[in-house]
Amino acid sequence: MRHLSFTDLARRIRRHRDAIVNAIVERLSNGLTESTNTKTRLIIRRGFGFRTADAVIALVMLTLGGDHPTLPGRQLTAD
Repeated sequence: MRHLSFTDLARRIRRHRDAIVNAIVERLSNGLTESTNTKTRLIIRRGFGFRTADAVIALVMLTLGGDHPTLPGRQLTAD
């Protein structure tokens, strides 16, 4: 008696074997991309009511872009 689900799994593993091995060897993952997408969706939800898409894009870039500009009236602090 064959289990079709295991047969399908074996076929998929064979078909994608090179990509699976490369992901393991090179330690590649789509985790960073998924995390960024999730954070972006949260920011967009939080930004509900902005009048333009540019305002939401600016908020996403400010939050996730990595730059930390000095705000007016504030002193630069060492990290």
